[in-house]
Amino acid sequence: MAHLLNAESITVIHGSRTLLDAVSLGLDDGDRIGVVGRNGEGKSTLLRVLARVQEPDGGRVTMGRGVRLGAIWQEDRIDPEMTVRQAVMGDLAAHEWAGDARVRDVLGGILGGLEAPAVGGLDAKFGRLSGGQRRRVGLAALLIGDHDLLMLDEPTNHLDVEGVAWLARHLNQRWPAGRGGLLVVTHDRWFLDAVCGRIWEVHDGVVDPYDGGYAAYVLTRAERARVAAVTEERRQNTLRKELAWLQRGAPARTSKPRFRIDAAESLIADEPPPRDQMNLAKMATARLGKDVVDLEDVSLALGSKTLFEHVTWRIGPGDRIGVVGVNGSGKSTLMRMILGGPAAPAPDSGRVKRGKTVQAVILTQDVRELDAVADQKVQEAVEKVRGSVRIGNKDVTAGQLLERLGFTKDKIWTRVGDLSGGERRRLQLLRLLMSEPNVLLLDEPTNDLDTDTLAAIEDTLDEWPGTLIVVSHDRYLLERLCDRQVALLGDGQIRDLPGGVDQYLTLRAQQEGTESAPASPIEKTETSAADARAARKEMSRLERQIAKLGSREEKLHAQMAEKATDHAAISKLDAELREVTAEKDALEEAWLEAAEAAD
Repeated sequence: MAHLLNAESITVIHGSRTLLDAVSLGLDDGDRIGVVGRNGEGKSTLLRVLARVQEPDGGRVTMGRGVRLGAIWQEDRIDPEMTVRQAVMGDLAAHEWAGDARVRDVLGGILGGLEAPAVGGLDAKFGRLSGGQRRRVGLAALLIGDHDLLMLDEPTNHLDVEGVAWLARHLNQRWPAGRGGLLVVTHDRWFLDAVCGRIWEVHDGVVDPYDGGYAAYVLTRAERARVAAVTEERRQNTLRKELAWLQRGAPARTSKPRFRIDAAESLIADEPPPRDQMNLAKMATARLGKDVVDLEDVSLALGSKTLFEHVTWRIGPGDRIGVVGVNGSGKSTLMRMILGGPAAPAPDSGRVKRGKTVQAVILTQDVRELDAVADQKVQEAVEKVRGSVRIGNKDVTAGQLLERLGFTKDKIWTRVGDLSGGERRRLQLLRLLMSEPNVLLLDEPTNDLDTDTLAAIEDTLDEWPGTLIVVSHDRYLLERLCDRQVALLGDGQIRDLPGGVDQYLTLRAQQEGTESAPASPIEKTETSAADARAARKEMSRLERQIAKLGSREEKLHAQMAEKATDHAAISKLDAELREVTAEKDALEEAWLEAAEAAD
């Protein structure tokens, strides 16, 4: 077996902290390794050092003779003036790449085909693409290359469920058995199980190896914790609950471990189910009443594009529903309809009926709402919402909830403005939970979160008795948190998925294979022009509303500055500011949807 890469005693020091402390590693042909660890522990740093784009403070990295290395990083490294065609195909002649089966497969799987509709065409400028589109172009440029070793830093970010499934399948088929190497940093636990045969955990300056994918890693780590008896009780409880869920899951989850699991199984002998559904259903009914949100014969169109057509869908107390769907199918619009409020879209026909006791909140992909508390300490920002909250059958203080979600004693007294992206995401969720909603909407909640933090959040939400709606491309999260899943396939309907995400992927494959013949060029042009005109009109309307809300935001900030010592006035102004910000965020999302339709 060929040796691809070797690292000897590499040390990396960042400020006063040692990220990697004399770490020695090796990577051979056939290795498929996933890198996990808490945010800030040095996962991306390890990849950069192994790729020799960052010099270590000590030790050395050597690569096998003739090894061709390809890597993709979280930051863009492509000239913004390049077209998509230049960025992906480079100097290849059109007949060379158009006739290459692997290039066609990559373009179809990542960019949506030879004309690259997912990024606005092959002649679109790279610098004008959205973050998700740039990520897809970078992946495509890497995957069409002929490499012996690939290093991927968060490759699933900005990919939908289909994109993640395609990437896993492509990587598994890329090299013959026993050939090629893969090193990937990702928080996507399904992807780790689907692709990786080993796990490296980066923590406290060291790298611990584990055999198997994510499920095997959890089992082995639990066994090591049991034998060593050094893991603190809180971390152990979260680990045991995660392990219990894995053992109850599909048999495939436990097919990879290569070690004796008898002792690990004893950890969960007396572990209760992740959720006592009967008890939570009683609590949810008591808090919410019988009715939550009902869509009754709802139809809604944007221009000439129909998002929903005579849809009837009922959401009950304690329901836990995962939502998957194609881009532009109306997932964000559906979330806004469920959320309600002034920014909720009104259906063209039918009605949206909400229960009288419903208190809905949404965890958006944007964390700008924390800008209003940027100068406050973390615990102060949480206690400003509420000092304690009831989760399950017990009261949990703000400090306890902060600790449960990974905030150390040092971190809880850090300024909110100094937090990392993942820490801000956790704080955003904490503040929502402290407001005691009974309907919680999560829009891509896994962004910027490591696997341990995700497990802790899932453990907390297991005890939360309200109604939960999750939009995510993270299959593991959907299976872990949700009792059922629904799909938006772009046909104006909401379809139940008894078979989960696998059924969704099957339906999408059937849909792609049975698409009707394309309209004639004249019909297509006329329809596209009408859609674009309607979308631009909608964009103008939304821009006026956003401008008004922006002015209102500035006035509220000025008023808060004037009354900085009046706590009662500040509290009232802050509540109003949150409402204005939420409405503005919803309008901006609607504007983005209209902009996509106008392109």
